[in-house]
Amino acid sequence: MRIVLAGATGFLGGLLRQRLGTTHELVLLTRRPRGTSGVTEVAWRPDGTAGPWAHAIDGADAVVNLAGEPLVGQRWSPSRKAALLASRIEPTRSLVAAIDQASARPRVLISASAVGYYGPHGDEVLTEDTPAGRDFLASVCVEWENAALAAETLGTRVVTIRTGLVLSEKGGALKPMLLPFRLGLGGPIGSGAQYWPWIHADDWSAIVAFLLGYRAAALRVTTLRDALWSAATYGIAIAIAAAALRFVQIPRLMGPALLTLTFYLWDAFHAAGPSRRRDVRWIWQTALLAVLGVAVIALNLLIRD
Repeated sequence: MRIVLAGATGFLGGLLRQRLGTTHELVLLTRRPRGTSGVTEVAWRPDGTAGPWAHAIDGADAVVNLAGEPLVGQRWSPSRKAALLASRIEPTRSLVAAIDQASARPRVLISASAVGYYGPHGDEVLTEDTPAGRDFLASVCVEWENAALAAETLGTRVVTIRTGLVLSEKGGALKPMLLPFRLGLGGPIGSGAQYWPWIHADDWSAIVAFLLGYRAAALRVTTLRDALWSAATYGIAIAIAAAALRFVQIPRLMGPALLTLTFYLWDAFHAAGPSRRRDVRWIWQTALLAVLGVAVIALNLLIRD
């Protein structure tokens, strides 16, 4: 098959390139071509319309859309929320516009979404027919999926994959979590009762590969393991995997405060001019040392008890 991958340079795109690259012809739509061997790279600047890159879609068997800025790493300020939405909607609309222009349209468009579509439900059992939630992430997923579903009117089958945490020791959400657990400082924020839907990276890429060849009607697929893990259970598992001490539970009120402080300082560092970054860096280092100091004291108290 000739498969076009959008958003192929991220963690999930790397998983698909590894699984599909030896058996299929891959075309990568990327903002910064890197001369990757074994694949065809096409530069694109998605703005909601079809551009000069649209020829890559014509004659393709399938399109996989993974484009979107990472949800983690920055505070969700109003401008950041707008960027998270635009980075998903505009590439999806551009792909649908390119499919519309193609003389030989792809048979299937697999477009990413997230389990955030459902919103928070605690331990309630959900299905793909569960209505969308009402928070910000749910609204992003709804618009994201609706943009992709427009391709159905063009005769292209659309599959939206609602993905949870994709876990791999090689990248994604798990890798940056391992260090604090190895130091004996990792743990859930608050009660630990929050559910973290997850799937292993190998399982996720295998599901996408299966869907590429599955010829049923349009699908809404939730890619998760059947195990329901809370943040506390997840913390225990990762602590065991990291061969670390039992984790420290961050107090319910302290957790949001530490996150807010971290994101504020991170944003301030990036917003400051070159002449001020040294001062901001000093503030960041001081705050980090203070947080680590509190964590070490708490750990010592727990061990003493």
